[in-house]
Amino acid sequence: MPVNSKTILITGVSRGCGRALAEEFIRLGHLVLGCGRSEKEIVTLQSCFPTPHHFAVVDVADDAQVAAWASRVLAAHGAPDLLLNNAGIINRNAPLWEVPAREFSDVIDVNLKGTANLIRHFAPAMIRRGRGVIVNFSSGWGRSTDAGVAPYCATKWAIEGLTQALAQELPPGMAAVPLNPGIINTDMLRSCFGGSASGYPSPGEWAKIAAPHILKIDAGDNGRPLTVPGA
Repeated sequence: MPVNSKTILITGVSRGCGRALAEEFIRLGHLVLGCGRSEKEIVTLQSCFPTPHHFAVVDVADDAQVAAWASRVLAAHGAPDLLLNNAGIINRNAPLWEVPAREFSDVIDVNLKGTANLIRHFAPAMIRRGRGVIVNFSSGWGRSTDAGVAPYCATKWAIEGLTQALAQELPPGMAAVPLNPGIINTDMLRSCFGGSASGYPSPGEWAKIAAPHILKIDAGDNGRPLTVPGA
């Protein structure tokens, strides 16, 4: 790897923004460590981007899976320079009272608990090293709301608060930021917007703007709610 490359860990690399970011960071010469739930897509990533890059099937909502993966990653690669908590799901559009309890819990488990699980198992190594940036993906719906997506809004508003509290707990030299990625034409957006989602940038187009922006985040941004330019 180039001498100035960063080690970047990304959750939710199976598709969408996570997949696009992984590919763009690799194109820019960085080492990417990623996880996702789709075994088929992870195998594809392993084939396209072999060692030293690392991709694994991990459900971020399962703390035991995250702990086991973190142990392997930290032993092989050390603490990441950037931890990007990107993995997320959204509920099917419905009034809150029509969202089944299991579906509500799934959104909470992936979007909020999944983020906490990654922080629990990677932040201590980053803290011991004394540097690193944690980016927790928020949303425009983490700073505003809309009908039909109350569970998703709840998790993203929670991400904003969780991240700003975390920022107060980190030592000097580190940063935690909530990042609004903007509106991107992903499967998640199409589930909400339908055909009108096509009017927004594809993940690949977005990643070319987002990746350089993320790489510039440093300790001076600690606790600041950030937004990808143009979002």
